Amino acid sequence: MPIPIVNSIASWFLKKRFHQIELFLKYPNEVQNELLLSLVDIAKDTEIGRKYDFASIKNYRTFSERVPIKNYEGWQDIIERSRKGETNIFWPNPIKWFAKSSGTTRAKSKFIPVSTESLEDCHYAASKDLLCMYLNNNEDSQLFTGKSLRLGGSKELYKENGTVFGDLSAILIDNMPFWAEFSSTPSNKVSLMSDWEHKMQAIVDETIHENVTSLAGVPSWMLVLLNNVLETTGKRSLHDVWPNLEVYFHGGVSFTPYKDQYKKILPRKDFKFYEIYNASEGFFAIQDQNDSDELLLMLDYGIFYEFIPMNIYATTEEKAIPLSEVQLGQNYAVIITTNAGLWRYKIGDTIRFTSLSPYRIKVSGRTRHHINAFGEELIIENAEKALKKVCKRTKAEIVDFTAAPIFMKGKEKGAHEWLIEFKTPPKDIHYFNELFDNALKALNSDYEAKRYNNITLNKPKINIAREHLFYDWLKQNNKLGGQHKIPRLSNTRVYIDELLSLNK
Repeated sequence: MPIPIVNSIASWFLKKRFHQIELFLKYPNEVQNELLLSLVDIAKDTEIGRKYDFASIKNYRTFSERVPIKNYEGWQDIIERSRKGETNIFWPNPIKWFAKSSGTTRAKSKFIPVSTESLEDCHYAASKDLLCMYLNNNEDSQLFTGKSLRLGGSKELYKENGTVFGDLSAILIDNMPFWAEFSSTPSNKVSLMSDWEHKMQAIVDETIHENVTSLAGVPSWMLVLLNNVLETTGKRSLHDVWPNLEVYFHGGVSFTPYKDQYKKILPRKDFKFYEIYNASEGFFAIQDQNDSDELLLMLDYGIFYEFIPMNIYATTEEKAIPLSEVQLGQNYAVIITTNAGLWRYKIGDTIRFTSLSPYRIKVSGRTRHHINAFGEELIIENAEKALKKVCKRTKAEIVDFTAAPIFMKGKEKGAHEWLIEFKTPPKDIHYFNELFDNALKALNSDYEAKRYNNITLNKPKINIAREHLFYDWLKQNNKLGGQHKIPRLSNTRVYIDELLSLNK
């Protein structure tokens, strides 16, 4: 199809969709409340709906008082029943698909229900919105003259008990309309390969001769793929491989630690980076402006949002609030109720609001992945910002990192131990450590207070990881590819001790 026709169709869809977006921009709380009551009404005759008497719920207050907040473990038993073929437990329509997700935990895998409604009205709707927003902001785009290089998970789909489970990206690819494959590369066959290392080379071989205009995938794994592309082709820049490449749509992990490395291999000043915020549980937010690090919270994808301030999270005072009560700058744990039957579900992410009109956010970390062994409340966002600042100052580049507490022993004070794999190491690691410590103090007043005169915390201890350490650890734990990621901060030493034992 000629590019002007494609752009005209996209423009028509964009204008139609923008009317709906404008509705939730203008009336965000009304849209969310209406959505909640709709979800409750749809599920009133399910097992969960009868248990909590959804039929009599007429407002958010009753809903919040009646329905408990739970994490995956709290819903695991009924999800397992659904996986075995039982219906009408937490959603009236049969759930065929389950997104297998383990994240960074070593616990048994999670199986997140994916309904037909969440596929169509959330995941696929978000993909269309992302393209619409990008085209609206970049009218000269030639996106549709070529293909999108998509990098999904390495899991195959497995049938069990009449239901299907697998990596979310595999579920999305398997359910895409037939015409979507013509605008994507690699082929579905290669995209769904289960052996990650063979798959990476297969993707390189299949895509280097295509006219790739966009990239889509998790930054950590996409960087591995793109470096393989450069190594295979002998090129220094990806623009030499794909001259019409214009945008990278990324999500899954923070882009901050990788941005400088991407700019080296994608050096054109007009190249665009667009961030998304999605997970197995749903698609939540989209970057709606060029050159922005804020994401527009999408309020009409069948997801009702609540938030727990992190200063009371996991305490006896823990209480969720609706969107209408959030404040700027506060760190919140995200709670969702969805059109796949997840009710008041803790997804494990933390966000901050950067704007209340419209509601824009930044992802700040994970509820389980922080260090607060000494009251320092160090979150991933602090660590990544500090490392980026120090790397720029020392001309260092980082592949990945993890950190954990060094607990007090007798009269010995505590500290944080870091394990960092460098692509380009600093010339003086002691100077790097000093700058890093000062950067953390500047970003986190609690950390600064605990470091004052070494009152509670000594200086950080930095270990330099050998080459490919984190890759080898992921491979050893069968976590290559997809949404798998390194647990960057932990309140225990489980991860770092295992990694240190491999660092030889």
